[in-house]
Amino acid sequence: MWLEVNGVPTVTWMCTPELLEELAVGWLFGEGYISAVGQVHLRPCATDLGFWADIPEECAAAVAAERRRPVLASGCGAVSTFLADPASIRPQPPRGAPPDPELLRQRFKELFARGARYQDTGGVHAAALTDGAELFQHAEDIGRHNAVDKVLGAALLAGRPIAGGGLLVTGRISAELAFKAARARLAWVATPSVPSTLAVEVARRSGMVLVGRAVSGTPQLHGPPGQA
Repeated sequence: MWLEVNGVPTVTWMCTPELLEELAVGWLFGEGYISAVGQVHLRPCATDLGFWADIPEECAAAVAAERRRPVLASGCGAVSTFLADPASIRPQPPRGAPPDPELLRQRFKELFARGARYQDTGGVHAAALTDGAELFQHAEDIGRHNAVDKVLGAALLAGRPIAGGGLLVTGRISAELAFKAARARLAWVATPSVPSTLAVEVARRSGMVLVGRAVSGTPQLHGPPGQA
């Protein structure tokens, strides 16, 4: 699926073909093109799998001014992405702590149980937003970044607050994923896997906590001093 922003070809995805409007809106939000769903007018193409997005020119200019480095991705998800420099994040105060380990494991059990494709194939990723007590906006996709974009977009379209909440993901926490979570002002991100070194740096500067090995063993906390 492709997306043009203000008439400019911007991104192409390899993705699981569901929740596509949510994917487009969530990607725009997670990449910093919009801060609210009211800032985008999304028009689907009638003859091809893609969308045209119209956003305020000042929003597009703000992203361009960041001079993000283009990254050619080799895995599933967006074929091309743009990675910002962690130094561009002004240090922020801590946003909040994740749930205790046992509660976090319970939320992951619920995530695994909801994932029909995840259970059937073991070859897709799942993501969900949570307040610690319950899950909401669950999504699955062949690409872990796409699953995250889908839950962010679903929450925006539903008018559900995101800031201060948590994110569960089944894959490794990459720098790109950490940037998305930081821009969404999430307090923490948890995974059964581990975060990358660059993702940890993003978390420390943004006041966010990353939880690695959240399902088995002792969870590993990475984030601001005093919280990790």
